Amino acid sequence: MASPSPHDRSRSEDEDDPVDKMISKTGCAELHYAVQECMAEKQDWRKCQSEVQTFKQCMMSFQTARMEQLRKTQSQSTETS
Repeated sequence: MASPSPHDRSRSEDEDDPVDKMISKTGCAELHYAVQECMAEKQDWRKCQSEVQTFKQCMMSFQTARMEQLRKTQSQSTETS
């Protein structure tokens, strides 16, 4: 019996996609899916710039909030030390 190829990256149907998991944590998943749907429909990412920009803004807001939370956490940990 042959061993599976180390390059086989297929997943079973019930296994979650790590990218989907990461994006769903941001609160921007619906916008991500809108970009995917647009690109599947139009077959040209240049025709989906509205969706791309909306998704980008959502992700940037998430990153800004995340960085602020990290700064607060670090600030609190240095104050209690």
